[in-house]
Amino acid sequence: MISDPRPCIVISADHGLALVYFLQTDVVPTLLSGGAQVVVLTDDGIVERIRRRFAELPITVEGIRLDAVRAYERRSYDLQWWLGFLRRVGGSRRINTRAMDSYVDQVAVEISPRQLPLFPLALLVRFFLRRSARWRAGLLRQQLRFTPRLYADLFERHTPALVLGSTPGWRQDRYLLREAAARRVPTASVVVGWDNPSSYSLPGAPVREIACWSEIQKEELVLGSDWSPDHVAVSGIPIYDGYVRRQWALPRPDYFRLHGLDPQRRLLGYACSFVSFSPNYQNVEALVDLVASERLPAPCQLLVRLHPNHFLNNWLFADDRRRIQELAQRHPHVHVVEPVPIGGDLGYYSGEDVQEKASMLAHSDVFLTVYSTMVVEAAVHDRPIISVCLDAPRGWGYTRRFYLRKYSLPLSRIGDWPTHDRFRRSGAGRVVLDRAQLAEAVAHYLRDPAADREARRAFVEREITFTDGSAGRRTAETILGWLGGGR
Repeated sequence: MISDPRPCIVISADHGLALVYFLQTDVVPTLLSGGAQVVVLTDDGIVERIRRRFAELPITVEGIRLDAVRAYERRSYDLQWWLGFLRRVGGSRRINTRAMDSYVDQVAVEISPRQLPLFPLALLVRFFLRRSARWRAGLLRQQLRFTPRLYADLFERHTPALVLGSTPGWRQDRYLLREAAARRVPTASVVVGWDNPSSYSLPGAPVREIACWSEIQKEELVLGSDWSPDHVAVSGIPIYDGYVRRQWALPRPDYFRLHGLDPQRRLLGYACSFVSFSPNYQNVEALVDLVASERLPAPCQLLVRLHPNHFLNNWLFADDRRRIQELAQRHPHVHVVEPVPIGGDLGYYSGEDVQEKASMLAHSDVFLTVYSTMVVEAAVHDRPIISVCLDAPRGWGYTRRFYLRKYSLPLSRIGDWPTHDRFRRSGAGRVVLDRAQLAEAVAHYLRDPAADREARRAFVEREITFTDGSAGRRTAETILGWLGGGR
């Protein structure tokens, strides 16, 4: 049999957003037209579904072997966990570290009794990691002790010219990337999430190249995680090309019919966020009361989008979801939309959901959330934006048993996280901390939807760089330039 002479790119897409990034944008089609073979590794439970969904693309789809990965993680679990913790919180203090610091605070509350005695030592190691590139490089080398040979047959069958992660080893792709590096196969990554460079810190594997959204993210990668500037490419965010082209949003009448919305009422869209740290019920309740009071400049209705984390196996998150749904059942002008599950173990970050998200963003008269990535997406749609940061009276509270304690972070205290701080300083929207501010901000934007338009436009240009729908093509061209291990 004659082997395929085309260079092979193996892509790890172990997350729903990664599937959107590569398969529902121009990235993979451009790679194919550029002469590459493409092998996509994803959750084993949805391989057949992905093959059918993207049958028009001449790609190979295989499982990423999550069962084997998890079995390996259970070996030396504590040591691997501590290495992961230090990797996530050990970024340089040359950048804003508040997101990393909040994770430390969360672990301090939720850590298991077995791990607690080592926590002070971990904080001491973090002290040195924050201040020394040599310490950070040493941590990266220590991670390589855990390089299982889980993909030997894959490397033999496909002989990849490049292994591309949807993170630089922040997720379970670290084992694939480590094995590639051990085999001297070139490795690379892309940044899928807005806050990823400032929240997840150091790479979990030797990765030579990375593509990010903006010069801001590049600075976070270079200063915070010691990437060489020559190996960080700014190519935008391909997922947003569909927003720029308006290719996903349903017409307003169709979208309103889909959710039983009243075409005579203005639409307030609220996307739940920050669920891991705080309930969202208090924000939704304030909005429900505002809509029901009819005190706004125009009759309004509320559409609440639940967060994927609301569907995790966590009774606190599920209770927050239930209470929000009960609010909607009691009020005729309040509606709830659930994210679409993708199947397998990938949860509710689904490529099947892009039409729903795009429609909500396009047709909300005012868009509200808690500093989520959707503030950028709303700005792309030129929607007035409000970040609602009402503190929950008791936060998540605590259960009686120590090992079930849940860390809470008041929403009024998260404005200094890197992405949050950039939104606040941009003037692209408003931040409200109480009900009076919420009522005033919503009324302001209902009266003047064009308010802050120039600031929104400038915010988008800084955060995503390319606003002409070209990010997917640019990213793929960057990846093609990496074939062979260099540019």
